[in-house]
Amino acid sequence: MPTVTLIVGSANCYRAVMPDAPMPPEALRTLVSWQTGRVATIGARLTGARMPLEARSDFAVLSLLEENGPLSQADIGRILGLDRNNVNGIVVRLETDGFASRQPDPEDRRRNVVTITTAGRARSSELLDHAQAVQAELLAALSPDERKDLISLLGKVLASHPAQSA
Repeated sequence: MPTVTLIVGSANCYRAVMPDAPMPPEALRTLVSWQTGRVATIGARLTGARMPLEARSDFAVLSLLEENGPLSQADIGRILGLDRNNVNGIVVRLETDGFASRQPDPEDRRRNVVTITTAGRARSSELLDHAQAVQAELLAALSPDERKDLISLLGKVLASHPAQSA
């Protein structure tokens, strides 16, 4: 197995490299979009090891409903950046599993309002434990204050751009 060295105290401290391997070009290393893309890839791999794809989308919808209360399927899609067809599939699965219920919106019967159930709250809590474990592993190189700063800065960047469906 090759030896991996972490370069500390340099512009490249975010990345583990093989000692003799060339570094990605500085033109890439200095792009936040490139760095966040790489971090997203690592995060997706770590998450995939703990949670199947369906569980990730279930967690997103359940935690949204838990925090905001009942929402229309259209609002769920807009807030989470999900295609409406994907939202429908997720909601059908959550309803089938007893984690959410769906009723026609009393103000607009063309829309459905989705509500988290007691079982859904328990499932959301279970999935949150997995998500937090992934975050701890992903951000292990950062102090608690650095983690808060990173979350705050990324939140600022995201807030400055309109929500988009996936």
